Amino acid sequence: MTEVTVEASKIYRVIIGEGMLPVSGSMINSQCGGSAACVVCGDAVSGLYAGAVCDSLRRSGYEVCRFVYPRGEKSKNAGTYIELLNFLAENRLSRDDVIVALGGGVTGDLAGFAAATYMRGIKYVQMPTTLLAMVDSSVGGKTAIDLPAGKNLAGAFWQPELVLCSCDTLSSLPEEIFRDGCAEIVKYAVLRDPELIEMLASPQKKIETLVSRCVSIKRDFVNADEHDRGQRQMLNLGHTVGHAVEKLSDFSLSHGRAVAIGLAVICRAACKAGECGGETVSAVISALENLNLPTRTDFTAAELSEIMMSDKKRAGDTINLIVPRSLGSCEIKSLPASCLAAYIEKGL
Repeated sequence: MTEVTVEASKIYRVIIGEGMLPVSGSMINSQCGGSAACVVCGDAVSGLYAGAVCDSLRRSGYEVCRFVYPRGEKSKNAGTYIELLNFLAENRLSRDDVIVALGGGVTGDLAGFAAATYMRGIKYVQMPTTLLAMVDSSVGGKTAIDLPAGKNLAGAFWQPELVLCSCDTLSSLPEEIFRDGCAEIVKYAVLRDPELIEMLASPQKKIETLVSRCVSIKRDFVNADEHDRGQRQMLNLGHTVGHAVEKLSDFSLSHGRAVAIGLAVICRAACKAGECGGETVSAVISALENLNLPTRTDFTAAELSEIMMSDKKRAGDTINLIVPRSLGSCEIKSLPASCLAAYIEKGL
């Protein structure tokens, strides 16, 4: 097993390995204490893994309840969030108890936001079961739900007590969902670690190393800028365009595929603007195509920029884009709103 320690407003361990579900109860109890635990999961994960986790929690002395919601981004909304809060109250969870987020990014965001706000904040543990959640969303304390105007517009920074990445859960993922996580790994390659692209040629053989290297990169950004006011914004590479693509598709396009498109668009735009070389664009596009991830969208620059101006990265009449300079090096570009559509057009 590999451990990465995050030192934000709360110090916690990210444990990466296999076989953790049957012993998760004792790991959670030793870190969190409490007498009751609520396992939050989507309906697919509930049938696959929640039983093992709930049994382990009970063996460790917890009174356990399970909140199951319909899988998918469309459930990450105010209605499901309020249902979860009411469920916690009905089951009489106290401030000493714990929420366990078992699943992918939607589960982590939803359960984390509930933990941040129920009784003004209770403990929670991230147990990601998708590659995307392991390498990215389960670490760093960003929690949120979507609003009709856009993705992740209501949320809070609330760090978990513990993150347990049991990589054996990845064996049940459909190939397309596994590749969604690979899009985030390409993002980390462009940000800090170009060798990750080579490792993606056979990701299943190097999965623990891939996860730990991505988590370590994210840990460094979170430790330096927990509340996303400075360098942590670099982690949004590909996401500002990607979130717009996701929203315009009415979330029929997965997050990973939307991020892949966002990465490709911003790389092409940066190249045409003279901000990075063609070899960087070629490397990124090739990596994404080799993973059977999309690199183009039919949405127009005008459509994308209108959604992007509702993004959290906007400040007044400007928006921050993360642009590559070369593989392993990016910078924050502050762009006036009036120039946004023209810039995005370069990348389409």
